[in-house]
Amino acid sequence: MTNALVPDTAGVGLLARIEAKPDYASEIEELLTAALPPAREEAGTTLWFALRLGPTTFGIFDAFGTEEDRTAHLQGQIAAALMDNAPKLLAEASEILHVEVLAAKLS
Repeated sequence: MTNALVPDTAGVGLLARIEAKPDYASEIEELLTAALPPAREEAGTTLWFALRLGPTTFGIFDAFGTEEDRTAHLQGQIAAALMDNAPKLLAEASEILHVEVLAAKLS
C-alpha cells in the first residue's frame, strides 16, 4: 500500500536479520555483497541494502512496488543462496519481516 509520502515503487518491503556463526561472519559478508548484482537484475526490487549490524549480525532491507514483486524476490536467487547456505553459516534462523513503508526519501 502506498501513500503520498511513499513512491509507488517502494510501498512494501522486507527487513531481515541474519545472525552468522562466529567463524562464518566473513562468508555471510561475502554472500551479501555478491548478492548486489542479482538484486540489480530484479526489476521489481527498487531498493536493496545489505547491512552489518554487529560482528556477526547482518541485515537486509529491500523495497518493492507490489506484493507480487516482494514475493518474486523471496522466490529468487538471493533468497535461495541464503537458504542453501543457512545450515552451515547461520547461528539461528533468519528473522524476515514483511513491512509497509510509511515514508521514504529516495534521492
